[in-house]
Amino acid sequence: MSSAVELKKQTVSEIADKLRGSKSTIVVDYRGLTVGQLTELRKQLREAGIEFKVYKNTFARRASSEVGLEGLNEFLTGPNAIAFSTDDVVAPAKILNDFAKKNEKLEIKAGVIEGNIATLEDVKALAELPSREGLLSMLLSVLQAPIRNLALATKAVAEQKEEQGA
Repeated sequence: MSSAVELKKQTVSEIADKLRGSKSTIVVDYRGLTVGQLTELRKQLREAGIEFKVYKNTFARRASSEVGLEGLNEFLTGPNAIAFSTDDVVAPAKILNDFAKKNEKLEIKAGVIEGNIATLEDVKALAELPSREGLLSMLLSVLQAPIRNLALATKAVAEQKEEQGA
């Protein structure tokens, strides 16, 4: 019997470590999805480097309490799966939100974004943000605009002087 207790403690510790180490954690209700749909979702998440697992709610509640995320406990009811991302904050929200749009059975419940409890609305707002590359390209275009405008103005002045001189 003590080996069963040790196994449970080990599982709780594993979940707690994942909660501590992840930049973004999303809790979803997968009830009603087919095996094929779940397999496709797992594949998409795996390709993005996101771990997607199903844990007993009691283990997940204990782990979230252990790491100081008690607010997550109210969402840990029913059949849940948890997506953990250690690299990208936006990727799990984006993938799960896009999948939920195509498959209405998948319900995003809540999440933890960089150590803060996130509601469904927060997760959806995060999912609607452009990707990191998109944000960087926007920043680059904003930084290039003044230089581009200066170059165009200089060219226009030079052309105007040429016309006046000719």
